[in-house]
Amino acid sequence: MTSPSTTAPTVFVVDDDAGMRAALGRLFRAAGLRSETYASAQALLDTCDLTRHGLLLLDVMMPGMTGLELQAILVERRVNLPVIFLTGANSIPAAVDAMRHGAVDFLEKPFENATLVKRVRQAIQSTTDYRVARKNRFQYELSWELLTPREREVMEQVVAGKTNKEIGGTLGVSHRTVEIHRTRVMEKMQAKSLADLVGMALAHRGP
Repeated sequence: MTSPSTTAPTVFVVDDDAGMRAALGRLFRAAGLRSETYASAQALLDTCDLTRHGLLLLDVMMPGMTGLELQAILVERRVNLPVIFLTGANSIPAAVDAMRHGAVDFLEKPFENATLVKRVRQAIQSTTDYRVARKNRFQYELSWELLTPREREVMEQVVAGKTNKEIGGTLGVSHRTVEIHRTRVMEKMQAKSLADLVGMALAHRGP
C-alpha cells in the first residue's frame, strides 16, 4: 500500500484479485497518480481513512462483501468520494444499478489502461471542481450574512452597474454615504475589485 497524502488525490483500489491490484498499482504510479490497494471491502472499511480526497475504484463482484454492498455502506456513512466500478460482462446490470445509486462510472473488463486513467482523472477533477464551488458558495453566504440590509441594497445596485450618484438617488442617501457602504461591502465580501464583486455575485445568483 502506498503512502497516503494529505494534498494529492488518492485512488483507493478494492479488488480481491492480487494480480489486478498489482497491475492497477503499477498503472497509476506510471500515470503519476497516488493509489492504495485493498484485497477486500472489509479491509478498506477497517483500515482506510475515507475522509481524504480521491476516488474509489471497486470491483463489482467480490467474495464476502461485494462492491455494491460496500457502496451502500459508504452512502450510509456519507463518504463523499466518487466511485468507479470495474465489472465483468455478466455483472454489467449490477454496475448500471450502482450508477443509479451514485457511482460516477463503470468500465467493463478487460479495459484499455489509457481509458481507465482518463476516466479516473475526469472523475477526480469533477469532484474537485464541485468541492471548490461548494466551498466558494459557503464563503459567499457567510460574507453575505455580514452585510447590513442597507449594504445589501447597495451591493445589488453596484452589481447592476449603477454609479454612486444613481445609487444615492435610488436609496435617498448622499453620495458620500454610498461610498462608505460600498467600501464596507467590498471589505466584508472580500472582493479585490469591482469586477471581482460582480463576478462572485453573478456566480452565486440563482437561475
